[in-house]
Amino acid sequence: MSDSFTLKQYGINVTTIIRNARPPVLYQEALAYEPEAAISDVGALMVRSGDKTGRSPTDKRVVKHPDSQDDIWWGKVNVAIDETTFNINRERAVDYLNTLGRLYVVDGFAGWDPKERIKVRIICTRPYHALFMWNMLIRPSDEELAAFGEPDYVVFNGGQFPANRLTTGMTSKTSVDLSFEKQEFVILGTEYAGEMKKGVFTVMNYIMPKKGVLSMHCSANEGEDGDVSLFFGLSGTGKTTLSADQRRQLIGDDEHCWSDDGVFNIEGGCYAKAIDLSAEKEPEIYGAIRFGTVLENVVYADETHEVDYHDTTITQNTRASYPIEFIPNAKIPCVGGHPQNIILLTADAFGVLPPVSKLTPEQAMYHFISGYTAKVAGTEVGVTDPEATFSACFGAAFIVWHPSKYAEQLAEKMETYGAKAWLVNTGWTGGPHGVGSRMSLKHTRSIIDAIHDGTLNDVEFVEDPIFGLHVPTSCPNVPSEVLVPKNTWADKDAYDKQALKLANLFIQNFEKYKAGSSEAIINAGPKV
Repeated sequence: MSDSFTLKQYGINVTTIIRNARPPVLYQEALAYEPEAAISDVGALMVRSGDKTGRSPTDKRVVKHPDSQDDIWWGKVNVAIDETTFNINRERAVDYLNTLGRLYVVDGFAGWDPKERIKVRIICTRPYHALFMWNMLIRPSDEELAAFGEPDYVVFNGGQFPANRLTTGMTSKTSVDLSFEKQEFVILGTEYAGEMKKGVFTVMNYIMPKKGVLSMHCSANEGEDGDVSLFFGLSGTGKTTLSADQRRQLIGDDEHCWSDDGVFNIEGGCYAKAIDLSAEKEPEIYGAIRFGTVLENVVYADETHEVDYHDTTITQNTRASYPIEFIPNAKIPCVGGHPQNIILLTADAFGVLPPVSKLTPEQAMYHFISGYTAKVAGTEVGVTDPEATFSACFGAAFIVWHPSKYAEQLAEKMETYGAKAWLVNTGWTGGPHGVGSRMSLKHTRSIIDAIHDGTLNDVEFVEDPIFGLHVPTSCPNVPSEVLVPKNTWADKDAYDKQALKLANLFIQNFEKYKAGSSEAIINAGPKV
């Protein structure tokens, strides 16, 4: 606590303000003021996030203002509200904060490149939220904190208090509101900590592309020779697993920027899924769970406080938040050179995409905008087909500009710095889900190794007749018959039908992006 520190400039008059407290202090605060807080058998702080155990994307709002309205991709992702509504919600949050006896402030940076980073201030009511953002922001040194001054963006987290449903534009008691002009972010009606993290990411997704810096929802790692790879992929595609490579240093697991100087991580920590976590499958993440780590919504034994990572009683979305330094092979500072390889991951449950293919710049843009993966068939009786999922730029919920802006910046940087793009399918082979089998992780790792060591640059390729992808005919430690998907199917006619079906799903999905995309990008899609 600092006697001189105040929040009066925001209309907040609370006198007990705990600013940038270290984990031991926040543990004490949590045990005193968080009703369900507990310490796990390995020292992590276990907490509950309340009714919401995940983000509320349909409750996200962005102020429509003359200064920024032409920049923003309005629609389901960025729903407009007016300034008056934002001010009402801001005042509601501030009024609630003023009713409390103590508040927590975390001042930190977003972006490891000192030239591009922004200063972020989190104002929150729960010690758990403060520790979470202490982990997720880049922690300033004592000297940097003393000279911090006023932040670039402020998050008012009044999430324990609901929005007023009668306020214009509200659809529930939850509202997550962003004003680029005020440079403020307001949270009401949800205590899920991930809203703060992704709020900061959304801000970076707006301001970085304006400066010619590409912001990306991806992981990044670096080899011994300084070669950097980026991994894009939706949930279940293997992004975390494949980027966590003991032979390579981890730059970051989720959010990055690509500037004229290279790649830098936006965050100071990791927010890893904890469901079914084990030391055997994900040793780095398992080992990172210790004192200083936040464990969200996990179930544990009353007597031993040992966590049952397989228990989904509370939620499927159990999470662990920890500083990136807790990962043994993390690269600190979290910066790297220009990427040599862009790896787009998909788990194709239709079983028709090749395990690896080389993309032209136009194809890279098309597949980046599409952001495809497929979920396996559901448990409902009679539902046997996989379900296609498309998320623009592999992170539609967090982008602000039209997807083509990010895609064009990606293509421009790839061309400028000589990066290659690859589409890697970690899904099914030999048939769709239910007929074929899941792609061997051993084969996928061999493919990634061949990308990294350059082996795949020097092999023969064949062109897929429908998707136009360039498919290698050989790869070390991968059977050649696996590389061309049709060869793995017993029923070739069934393969053709399934491939056409998926191609049409791609084409239908891309209709909504045509207006903002060039002919070159549009023509890089499948041909039916």
